[in-house]
Amino acid sequence: MKLALDVCADHGGSWERRGGGAQGGDAADTWREAFIRMPYLRNTFVAMGVFAETFESAITWDRFEHLRAEVTARTLEALREHCGGGQVSCRFTHVYPDGPAPYFTMLAPARPGEETEQFAAVKAAASEAIIAQGGTITHHHAVGRDHRPWYDRQRPEPFAHALRGAKAAVDPHGILNPGVLIDP
Repeated sequence: MKLALDVCADHGGSWERRGGGAQGGDAADTWREAFIRMPYLRNTFVAMGVFAETFESAITWDRFEHLRAEVTARTLEALREHCGGGQVSCRFTHVYPDGPAPYFTMLAPARPGEETEQFAAVKAAASEAIIAQGGTITHHHAVGRDHRPWYDRQRPEPFAHALRGAKAAVDPHGILNPGVLIDP
């Protein structure tokens, strides 16, 4: 932590360590609690008329700026078209010598009864932009059903074949997460 704060200071950054997380802890405790609660808050936000979603990727440093610009532009375009407007932000969750893991957050008005369609349209626009710019369809949040169409385009077929073999060996009846990474 000291090294990270020294690097921040060397580049003009500043920080304030705050106490008072939900359990009386520091800012990290506050963040951790908010992170764990977010999936539940998303449903509350939608009920209040706020469409809130996050998605992440990974890319090399030399391609990051184009990815950020295109994903932001395409996502904002989809939010305008399907939600009447909205906001997109980008931050890093992980950084590596060869590139960052940009994490995007979007907020927009939700239309009662159209939330699923709004999500699908905005997710498709963001995912297509990620793929077009050479980013991974996901980083640390795994693949899941929401990412499957784009994952299938990125994943080499020999890997899918190996995955099918492994799944057949450990889950011969196909009851564990059917259809998430490969077809049942």
